[in-house]
Amino acid sequence: MTQRELAKAYRPADFEAAVYDRWLAADVFAPDGAGSRADTSKPPFVIIQPPPNITGALHLGHALTSTLEDVMVRHARMTGRPTLWLPGLDHASIAAQYVLDKIIADEGGSRESLGRDRYLERMWQFINTTREVMLGQQRRIGASLDWSRLRFTMDEGSSRAVRESFTRLYREDLAYRTEALINWCPGCRTSVSDLEVIPTEESGTLWTLRYHLVDVATGEPRPDEWIEVATTRPETILGDTAVAVHPGDARYAAIVGRTARIPFVERDVPVIADEAVDPAFGTGAVKVTPAHDKTDYETGRRHDLPMITVMADDATINEAGGDYAGLDRYAARTAILRDLETRGDLVETRPHAMLIGRCQRSSDVIEPRLKTQWFVRTGPLAAAALEATRSGRTRIMPARFEKVWEHWMTTIHDWNVSRQLWWGHRIPAWYCPDGHVTVSPEVNGPEACETCAKPAATLTQDPDIFDTWFSSGLWPFSTLGWPDATDDLRRYYPGTVMETGYDIIFFWVARMMMLGIHLVGDVPFETVYLHGLVKDPLGKRMSKTKGNVVDPLEAISESGADALRFALVHGTSPGNDQKFRTERLDDGRNFANKLWNATRYVLGARPDTIAPDAPRLAPNAELLGPGERWIRSRAAAAVAEVSAAMAELQFAEVTRTLYDGIWSEFCDWGLELAKVRLADAALPAAEREATWWALVEALDTYLRLLHPVMPFVTEELWTAVPHSAADADLLVVADWPKAGERDLAVEAEGSMSWSNPASRRRSMPSLQRSAASRGRDRWPGVRRDLSSRRQLHHRGRAGSPSSPATSKRASRLAGSAHRRATRRASRRSSPRPRVSWKPREHASPTRSLSRRRRPRSSKAPAPARRSSRRKSSGCARALTRKPPRDPDHSRPPVRSAPRVPRMRRPEGRAAGRQ
Repeated sequence: MTQRELAKAYRPADFEAAVYDRWLAADVFAPDGAGSRADTSKPPFVIIQPPPNITGALHLGHALTSTLEDVMVRHARMTGRPTLWLPGLDHASIAAQYVLDKIIADEGGSRESLGRDRYLERMWQFINTTREVMLGQQRRIGASLDWSRLRFTMDEGSSRAVRESFTRLYREDLAYRTEALINWCPGCRTSVSDLEVIPTEESGTLWTLRYHLVDVATGEPRPDEWIEVATTRPETILGDTAVAVHPGDARYAAIVGRTARIPFVERDVPVIADEAVDPAFGTGAVKVTPAHDKTDYETGRRHDLPMITVMADDATINEAGGDYAGLDRYAARTAILRDLETRGDLVETRPHAMLIGRCQRSSDVIEPRLKTQWFVRTGPLAAAALEATRSGRTRIMPARFEKVWEHWMTTIHDWNVSRQLWWGHRIPAWYCPDGHVTVSPEVNGPEACETCAKPAATLTQDPDIFDTWFSSGLWPFSTLGWPDATDDLRRYYPGTVMETGYDIIFFWVARMMMLGIHLVGDVPFETVYLHGLVKDPLGKRMSKTKGNVVDPLEAISESGADALRFALVHGTSPGNDQKFRTERLDDGRNFANKLWNATRYVLGARPDTIAPDAPRLAPNAELLGPGERWIRSRAAAAVAEVSAAMAELQFAEVTRTLYDGIWSEFCDWGLELAKVRLADAALPAAEREATWWALVEALDTYLRLLHPVMPFVTEELWTAVPHSAADADLLVVADWPKAGERDLAVEAEGSMSWSNPASRRRSMPSLQRSAASRGRDRWPGVRRDLSSRRQLHHRGRAGSPSSPATSKRASRLAGSAHRRATRRASRRSSPRPRVSWKPREHASPTRSLSRRRRPRSSKAPAPARRSSRRKSSGCARALTRKPPRDPDHSRPPVRSAPRVPRMRRPEGRAAGRQ
């Protein structure tokens, strides 16, 4: 294979697009693609991509999801498993309609002015534009999705699955239609689930007002008798059908059973006793509005109270509100309070802190309302999903979310699947003039009413659509061809991993579990991996309005896709939020640059006795020096550690191991040690060749290990490294490295573990002395050459991607080994006189007694450190306030030890040191 020349500078924009095009041309992403090297005898690895909403651009949450899934997929592909990562997009009913409505409103139109058919045509035009943008964004981040199987939740296959699944649920009495209290968003003009209501703590007002009691004899309200009630929503007075008190409240025992007059609508309602009333709240008496409050709704059902709806879809007062009909809810509130004050029935007004439910999408205040809707019975479905997690058929990571899962699934309510929107899957239910319901999976509906056989022309389809999460709940199997028994369904269901954010475990994961088990007969995936949210450096959610958003596409343009992927993976752990600092982008880019320069050195250091197109050879172990033996052993250790971390889905541990292995061990130590032998013309050519092949072998191993995390730079570098005849043409389908045999003797001899700073100080002299003891022919001139060799300049302390250092440390250690040994020998031959120490009573017994500490007042201020970082990028400037640097993003910062008081210096200490 002819060696390809690498550019002198690492510029990701010069090759990333070309690398992705090579992958597409080779057809390596599909498990059955032309370039696939999968072993069909192995079990498949399957991830069905969580479909991002069709409405917008890629954000950091999407980038994290795509990166983590791509890491798993690329690793599985390199291990030879048939690997399917199926891409998709979600139609996002509420979100898409909310965005398009705003666009149309800016143009001076409205949804109603267009009509349903024209509105849907406009929606398809809108999403066809955003669709291509989003797919291009996923390619830029390097997602190795099987694009031949791209699915959309509104394509015909998904539509058919939705109709078939709902029909089955209806015929099994798991889907039903009834009037019930639902959450209504006046802004989106639709019902929303409990999960889409965001409780918001706000300062409100508690009003106390009087309801006059009715005289039994005359049937008129008595001006001198009343009951005081407290409310935060005076506009709902118009729908009151009772006043409730606690049955144990002695203050109201005498009036339970009497009636009170509701003002303005002049309705007489009973005073009832109910356990749901809190005697300590307000006056201890509450108004009951069953059609507009969840607690009141349950109270109304227990006491068989009328349920009067007083609000329209747009949150204006309807005709049941009497003189206030047509007013907005808040305008009606103001008018009602004014009229109560005029009547003398407004007793008190005081501030009141409360939780107000707001729509997740529009932020409008949610109004509970009575609506006739379609529901799915979740009790039996949830029980089956719980059994699957309890038995271990599906594992949730991290395990702490199992308790949250258990609690929610055991307290789940029936699922309202109706939405009063136009964009989405229309509910396949038809109604005849006699009120009969026919549910059919046919795309054109039933031919006649199932009950009375009235023809299809007389039937009317339900105008509502399904909740978006209903079609998304079918995603793991509808994408594989269900309800047909396709080859893909048989081969790739159930999936291996479902990776998603912990914030939608109930929105989506629960739906997929319930529907997958019931409709297909098996769990939809073996493992649920829940990642955290990506937040700004202060731990706040990123928001365009706050100005703390990092645009992933801008980050890719400035630092490269590999840098962004490294930054996201290095700071992640299952279920935990991460604070994204833009310094991580620099760390990732510097890491890739370090690897680029190291590869260029290795390729340029090829001995002249090796032909440029020579196939890869295994190094002759008998001709290797201790440095090369150590390099091979540490690479073997990295293979074992990374493979174990991959198996446990501990991706931050993967990046930590590879950063230490590549930067600290291979580049800072391995290459520097190997330079000595490669530059020694006195060595036999065979030994220098063995040294170079050892470097190539280790470099090849590290490129394979790093490829799932940083695919572009590793692919570009790997094509320039010598390969064996059995290797693939592309790294993306190359074999995952096998853990070689460790050389524990040379590792122990060198003490090269970077986890202990003391061993780092000892490591280079140790190998130097070892080489010297073997004779000059084994490792010639190591003391002389290491102290004078050309340094590799880089940023980033070994083992930590955030602090500066250079490999000069190795030269200094090696060059001064003899002097340190001489000083130690001198101290042993002339021991210091023993002195009596009297430490202060509160001094630490573990502190070294031989080290004197200067008083704090004598310390000069530390000189200012000049930063060598590049200028902040545009996305870095978005995060203006930066917290203290964390040198290791994969672990929490180490808390500083408490200050130990200075030891008292005894008399005669100065003489003792002479």
